Amino acid sequence: MSEKQHKAEHRERPSNEAFRAFMGGGWAPRDSTVPSLTEAARYAAARRERLSALFPGERLVVPAGGLKIRSNDTDYVFRPHSAFAHLTGLGADRDPDAVLVLEPRTDGAGAAAGHEAVLYFLPLADRDTEEFFADSRVGEFWVGARPTLASTAAELGVTTRHLHELPDALAKDAGPGAVSVRVVRDADREVAALVDTVRQQAGLTTDEATVAAAQEADLALARALSTQRLVKDDWEVRQMEEAVEATAIAFDAVVAQLPEAVRRGRGERWVEGVFGLHARHAGNGVGYDSICAAGEHATTLHWNRNTGEVREGELLLLDAGVETDALYTADVTRTVPVGGTFSRAQRKVYEAVLAAQEAGLAAARPGNTFKDIHAAAITVIAEHLLEWGLLPEGVTLEQTLDADTGQYHRRWMVHGTSHHLGIDVHDCALALREDYLEGELREGMVLTVEPGLYFKSDDLLVPEELRGIGVRIEDDVVITADGCRNLSAMLPRTADEVEAWVRAGGTR
Repeated sequence: MSEKQHKAEHRERPSNEAFRAFMGGGWAPRDSTVPSLTEAARYAAARRERLSALFPGERLVVPAGGLKIRSNDTDYVFRPHSAFAHLTGLGADRDPDAVLVLEPRTDGAGAAAGHEAVLYFLPLADRDTEEFFADSRVGEFWVGARPTLASTAAELGVTTRHLHELPDALAKDAGPGAVSVRVVRDADREVAALVDTVRQQAGLTTDEATVAAAQEADLALARALSTQRLVKDDWEVRQMEEAVEATAIAFDAVVAQLPEAVRRGRGERWVEGVFGLHARHAGNGVGYDSICAAGEHATTLHWNRNTGEVREGELLLLDAGVETDALYTADVTRTVPVGGTFSRAQRKVYEAVLAAQEAGLAAARPGNTFKDIHAAAITVIAEHLLEWGLLPEGVTLEQTLDADTGQYHRRWMVHGTSHHLGIDVHDCALALREDYLEGELREGMVLTVEPGLYFKSDDLLVPEELRGIGVRIEDDVVITADGCRNLSAMLPRTADEVEAWVRAGGTR
């Protein structure tokens, strides 16, 4: 275990043998029931096989990451690294400091023959150990019982070993002409440092050039893991459906609570709390910091301070998503009139954004590229801005859409229309441009479609009636054989539907 997990206790405790025996004795037998292999683990095994085929004969190290200090001696709730969760099937708040190692196997002739999945972690300690009652970070008295090696092996279908065995396991047979080692570097700095030491001692890194080559190999592993998530399997799609359904229920609850958000003051915090309550109850919590932006705050793309008022006559832009216990998150945005009726100017902006989203949704289909979605949506945005006389004088639609000499419309919509979605809210972020932005849409990909228009209150280039209005509409879709399926279609989208939703107090 790392030094960070053995912080000294700032309190005195007995250490004599009689006390240790007293603390360790007199307990009922532990439940020895072994769990069944989970559905998540069955799908994770298939993902490991695909990864194994990309790196034959190499040792692949994927850490879960460790606890992170929030303040002094308190930690944030643990969330494993996404690559680790994807390859193991382990989700919320499980086994900090665990490390998955894909150990290369050979056949009888010495040729590469896939990998054995070995999970190293801290198993449940015996009750006669000091850790049982005295370790405030991992001890059972303090944080609850951990799984055993046997229970985790049964649950995940992998070989399990004590974390103390990891250094020797990483060093075994490592060296030039033998076994090379790759690690997901950003998951755990201590494990990455351990791999670096193994490489150095094994003669795999001997100078700056070989160190740089090893780190580039690590990046290639991380990129492969990210790219592998571009197409979701059936289990992942079901997780996304679950996340979106829970998110829709939470949005309903927020709409029902809008009068309270107005009445209580500091209403953005009230909205954040209502959504967070439902997210924590239905899943692991929120998948990212909720954006609860009322009034002019809606023109700030990532407004998550959520300290403002919610007022009648203004809009509330809620961008939020529930994360399931398996760590898959929704990402949905609705912009609603707090009092139940759009003003003329608010409706004008809203319907322009909705038209752009409809164009983006129509482009979300197999055979198109990812960036085709943005191109379709932003064309509609630019058309409206041109019609409203907001683009510079003399600029045509074609000129503003030109990537090199135009882009004037980006003053009012600076972000992309889509991103991949899944176990990370911005999933597959390390995938190469040719696989992501320029990649062909394929059945099973899960994406957002989220155009917007944002007219800041101090923007003198827009009419006064539009200043302070921010609108974004975002839905989560899965690419199908002939188009896409809108997973969040249960939430109202048209201006009339949204008004009726708010007036009804959130029943959809």
